[in-house]
Amino acid sequence: MRRNDGTPTPAAQLAKCLAALPPKQRTLLRAVRTALRKRFPTANELAYDYGKALVIAYAPAERGIDGLLSIRASATGVSLYFNNGPLLPDPKGLLRGSGRATRYIDLESASRLAHSDVKALIAATVAHAKVPLPREGKGVLVFKSAKK
Repeated sequence: MRRNDGTPTPAAQLAKCLAALPPKQRTLLRAVRTALRKRFPTANELAYDYGKALVIAYAPAERGIDGLLSIRASATGVSLYFNNGPLLPDPKGLLRGSGRATRYIDLESASRLAHSDVKALIAATVAHAKVPLPREGKGVLVFKSAKK
């Protein structure tokens, strides 16, 4: 899949990155991506290739800084990152990490997204968003190479 100018489409670039993941992580990432796309149909998917990890952020525009959530997949597993993580209520202590802006949970299966505590974290992330998601429309996939 190529554009008229000969460059690969975002979908083709993403497919190449997915192919580099181990089968277990690839399958899990696809399932989580499907669930988040269903939950956030107006969000843009911003895909970043970091070489050893693939990150897909869900954002109202094409700026990753405005993203709500991100999926990170690597050979070691799949995680869901929450922007504004330090501000989120986490009474069950699910969130991991100590970054200034994000926290994450490890995902063993996509069904974890349906757990009430995880749904509450997702809802809190949406509530804390600096830029809200559009109410209408359909988000697009944007591939942003982050390899150095």
